[in-house]
Amino acid sequence: MTFAVLRFLQSLIMPGDMPKHEMPSDSLGGFPDLYEASIEDLQSGLQQGSFTSVDLVKAYLARIEEVNLEGPALHAVIETNPKALTQAAALDLERQEKGSRGPLHGIPILLKDNIATLHEEGMNTTAGSHALLGSVVPRDAFVAAKLRAAGAIFIGKSNLSEWANMRGQVPNGWSGRGGQATCPYYPNADASGSSTGSGIAMAIGLAAGSLGTETDGSIISPSSKNNIVGIKPTVGLTSRAGVIPISHNQDTAGPMCRSVTDAAIILSVIAGPDPMDEATLSQPKTIPDYMAALNLDALKGARLGVPRSFFEEDKAIQAAFDTSLETFRQLGAEIVDPADFADGGEIKQSNSENIVLAVDFKVDIKTYIDGLVEVPTGVKDLADLIAFNSSHADLELYPPYHEDQSQFITSEKTTVDDAYYAALADDLDLGRTRGIDATLKKYNLDAIILPTDWASTPPAIAGYPAVTVPLGFQPDTTEPKPWPSPLMPLLQTAPGLPFGIVFLGTAYSEVQLIGYAYAFEQATKVRLARRAYPEAIPKTQLKDVVGQ
Repeated sequence: MTFAVLRFLQSLIMPGDMPKHEMPSDSLGGFPDLYEASIEDLQSGLQQGSFTSVDLVKAYLARIEEVNLEGPALHAVIETNPKALTQAAALDLERQEKGSRGPLHGIPILLKDNIATLHEEGMNTTAGSHALLGSVVPRDAFVAAKLRAAGAIFIGKSNLSEWANMRGQVPNGWSGRGGQATCPYYPNADASGSSTGSGIAMAIGLAAGSLGTETDGSIISPSSKNNIVGIKPTVGLTSRAGVIPISHNQDTAGPMCRSVTDAAIILSVIAGPDPMDEATLSQPKTIPDYMAALNLDALKGARLGVPRSFFEEDKAIQAAFDTSLETFRQLGAEIVDPADFADGGEIKQSNSENIVLAVDFKVDIKTYIDGLVEVPTGVKDLADLIAFNSSHADLELYPPYHEDQSQFITSEKTTVDDAYYAALADDLDLGRTRGIDATLKKYNLDAIILPTDWASTPPAIAGYPAVTVPLGFQPDTTEPKPWPSPLMPLLQTAPGLPFGIVFLGTAYSEVQLIGYAYAFEQATKVRLARRAYPEAIPKTQLKDVVGQ
């Protein structure tokens, strides 16, 4: 395909008159722009001695300070690591004396505040709740330990929808500890959840990469809403040990980054079996080379199906998606449209997932708390969490938007019974047997593509992977509108809000999905077409800290 054709297709996918993403290199002192700098860019600069990991940490901490609580007050980060500079200095010295550990050596990463990090490091792990403030975890979460061993620096914990949206009807991206996180593409817009802070932070360059977690949509949805890439791995590819849970049947941890390449780098590090998470012991014995999947020709010969009946009403998203189909064809893919889920209507109407998650949460959260070394607040289980919130209403249940804990109460009333096992079996049947797997087989597909905002439930209940990349933005003529729910004080639609496209497949098909996503990303470069609103863009760059 010619460059002219690609630019024409991009103009159809993306609204015109978008501000260009690039900054003049002379204004950056020759350093990479931290708004967009890739992990490879940063690692190259570190290797060449252009700057140090200490410089990187200083710059990112300054950027966080500019926009997190000050300025637009995006509330993307709950807390920063008090030992980050010390760790960066040690990794700089190690690089000089022994060389680099690999692509993440000395690279600052954000972790969602439900992913445990060593208590002695000085950060909390709370799922955004004061109920777990000061709790002592026994060790790093397994995925955190793997990142640490690879040389990553945990610069902080990102904000989230409290308890990963399992407390009740509270605003997306709000937590008692972290406050209300908002989208950097329009003031007071919904940034989605529950990995809200990770999505916001990546959108505007508050770290080089991040981890989120997903039960149903919590990686791919905030990735879509914040114009970034998110990989929701197959349940069992990445360990959940040390991650504050919702459901051992659906939870998974995965990367949220600005590019497919960055996400593949992080996934390559965190994937693998963990004796403390039984689900990971069933994964393939050999972890694929996700970096080898980064092939511009990956879509040639691929058959992609469109489950058209799963679409919802949104003219801008539908138009951008339909235009993208021509891009796929130009890149060598065959589009099967429609390729509907035979059980699509049943998936939408089923209550089985709600039953499973309610029961799992009650059981799994108690197991997690039981495994903590110390809990200063004394909470032991879900009943205690409900009581804690009631007795600390000034911190957790204050009006007008944050008083609800209906999901807590519903979950507390559940038991592991026949109805639970029937619901679990129904989920697997709907999501796998008659859902994704049946659709792939019926239409002889390699993958399924959908607008990300409408695609979370099938892979969630199946435990299957999903990879989302930017697709487009709402037109500048879009009228800002709030959510209809009085408990959601955020804008549902607004000019310039991003949205993504997702690639779905069967279990452990990440390597194929990453290839398709990379080829599409590189052909369209949608992310680069629009920046966040000016006040939400941090000003500090490496030139401001190097040598200071």
